[in-house]
Amino acid sequence: MTPLFFIAALWLALAVLAAIVAYHLDISIALVEICVGMVAAAVADHFFGKGSLGAGQQWLQFLASVGAVLLTFLAGAELDPAVMRKKAKEVSVVGIVGFLAPFAGATAVAHFAIGWTWPSSILAGIALSTTSMAVVYAVMLETGLNKTDFGKGILGACFINDLGTVLALGLVFSPFDYKTLVFVGASAVLIVLFPTITKWLTRVYGNRTAAIRTKWVIVVLLFLGALAYWAGSEAVLPAYVLGIVLAEFASVEHQWVRRLRTLTTGFLTPFYFLRAGTLVSIPALIAAPLVFLFLFLAKVGSKILGLFPVIGRFRKEPKERWYYTLMMSTGLTFGTISALFGLSHGIVDGRQYSLLVAVVIASALIPTFIANKAFLPRRLLPEATEAKAAKGALNVPEGGFSDE
Repeated sequence: MTPLFFIAALWLALAVLAAIVAYHLDISIALVEICVGMVAAAVADHFFGKGSLGAGQQWLQFLASVGAVLLTFLAGAELDPAVMRKKAKEVSVVGIVGFLAPFAGATAVAHFAIGWTWPSSILAGIALSTTSMAVVYAVMLETGLNKTDFGKGILGACFINDLGTVLALGLVFSPFDYKTLVFVGASAVLIVLFPTITKWLTRVYGNRTAAIRTKWVIVVLLFLGALAYWAGSEAVLPAYVLGIVLAEFASVEHQWVRRLRTLTTGFLTPFYFLRAGTLVSIPALIAAPLVFLFLFLAKVGSKILGLFPVIGRFRKEPKERWYYTLMMSTGLTFGTISALFGLSHGIVDGRQYSLLVAVVIASALIPTFIANKAFLPRRLLPEATEAKAAKGALNVPEGGFSDE
């Protein structure tokens, strides 16, 4: 047990370091954790041998996966059903274009410009078509935009985008058999019953039995996650849907949501983001910098070219339009999942896998950094909205109080 405790302590120490760096640089902690993971893995591999940081150990992979599942569930639970109904057209159009544009662009660049085979190119297009729900939600939490219609619209569009990625991966590469039917059927039954059972448990046992709601939610998430992996799918998709159907319940159970969020972001998601950084092979990037650049521009460039005009139909203010576009240009969870699927099934080789993961992680870092530094719509932040409301209530002019 000593090595396990030591590795866990080391990883959480890296998470603490990332939090301090993020505070002083005023950027998202999720992005800093990815960068810290990259650097720590490179240093550990150089001085102590490849894999010495422990990123490949199953228990650590499990913690990282559970962190991604719970973070995705919380992202779904943040969505206000009324807002989603009101924004149905927006999230659908933005999400579909957000998937199709980079899928077509990255596939074409991988095949015609880089010379990859069609299967490898299509896999690259799928991996680079994603939007990172984990990164976007983490940033929404830090800025407070998760409480606004604007932020909820971005999260909804992310879901539609990633749904397209999952469906494409399943239709093109994954086998459709009885396991898929069992997974879809079990998910549908649980999704329908989930809100009713959760409300009943809360009414009968809530605030009397230690954290029964949290235990119940995690039980269902892990069970559907196990079914998803068994069927060749991914655990984060049912987690997001479960979060959506429980959004109305979560909107009134603020204390419960805060506790679950503390568990998730304080303990589990650092393993996920740090491990994402350790997956990047820096030697592979050094050996093929132009390939990396082409793929990165294909992903982010296609996203921007496809989404910027579309988002302009729903958001006229330039900062909001650019912020929305850049946040939709990120990638992480489903991108790394798709790349790993390609590697494990022989669709891409180790070099191609490293390049794809590096591009996915770079797309999580660069667009998010630019968005938050240059285009953050501060007038929509909760504190700005509250201050404006207070001024209105006091009938204070925009220039503030005056002695005259």
